[in-house]
Amino acid sequence: MTISVNGTEINEATINAEMDRARAAGHPEGEQLRDSAIQELILRNLMMAEAAKLDINVGSEEEIIGTLLQQEVAFDEVDEAACRTFYEENSASFKQGEMAAASHILFTPGEGLAASLVKAKAEGILADLQKNPSAFSTMAREHSACPSGKEGGALGQFGRGQMVPEFEQAVFNTEPGNITPELIETQFGYHIIQVTERNGGDLVSFDEVKERLQAYLTDMEGRKATHAYLANLVSAAKIEGYELPAFA
Repeated sequence: MTISVNGTEINEATINAEMDRARAAGHPEGEQLRDSAIQELILRNLMMAEAAKLDINVGSEEEIIGTLLQQEVAFDEVDEAACRTFYEENSASFKQGEMAAASHILFTPGEGLAASLVKAKAEGILADLQKNPSAFSTMAREHSACPSGKEGGALGQFGRGQMVPEFEQAVFNTEPGNITPELIETQFGYHIIQVTERNGGDLVSFDEVKERLQAYLTDMEGRKATHAYLANLVSAAKIEGYELPAFA
């Protein structure tokens, strides 16, 4: 079926060109690659149309989209009180000298603003694994975009500061033997994580982590605001031939 966005067709040549661009950027082959390409094209189409309505014309497509989002997506920097609340409610995430071992399944959604749109498949696999955790290594071999997938997703042992913050927080907040109850989003994509070992450490003071914590929480607020803005564009659009899974 032909894919169209508010009457503008997205043809196979355009999809193939987007897939080639993603391959050149290092994204792996697989069924996710085509979906990510289509999702990226749909969102870009919507944003470029919105930018045209607002008379935003500042150079390249990337610059136009960047200006649109800067102008239309509003969110506040997370204040110290919110940071302290997060710190107190997640104290296990702020220990020094802790060690853990974990396995993961990585889903890479492709580059750009389609980043949140591979969630449907990943969430389906997560739901299956929560019912049958013993299948984790098999599912990692079949679906993970990380080289560790060949080893059943095993990452070995690591300490604080060796993984990106979102991944680290999830691991050190999960009891050994358990799978994180939700997908974990990082700069690399979406992860399903199974924690296999954890050893305790000493609590780091709030003052030591305040600056990094504020940057992290503010970045999360920005991602949420961007997703909400895109959701509004999608809900107002007439999209035929394809359903965006994150906004269904």
